[in-house]
Amino acid sequence: MSNSIERFPTPLPVPFSKAVRAGGFIFLSGQLAMQADATIVAGDVQVQTKFVLERIAATLQEVGSSMGDVVKATVWLANLDDFAAFNEEYKKHFSAGLPTRSTVEAKLYKGALVEVEVQALAR
Repeated sequence: MSNSIERFPTPLPVPFSKAVRAGGFIFLSGQLAMQADATIVAGDVQVQTKFVLERIAATLQEVGSSMGDVVKATVWLANLDDFAAFNEEYKKHFSAGLPTRSTVEAKLYKGALVEVEVQALAR
């Protein structure tokens, strides 16, 4: 296991990395359903969750990991009344087994309905 740190910059004009590989893990920054023009994808929590988890899967693949390697997820919902609808979409993206997870309600950037951050094993 390496003690090195490798940072993967985001193409967005924000002061953080989209992912960091540290030792045997990959840490992703929180992901909103944000398009390249910085607008939030229109739609309900399931539409936004699908977008977010597809972006997370693409980033993990880019850095040599996968959704099956995710060990922990942190979720912020703009409204906890969306919990069941979020879960319905969320579970579709983890065929290798569900990671541990924390879910809280929070006011999100630009009125987004969901934000997800994950940690995964590095491959």
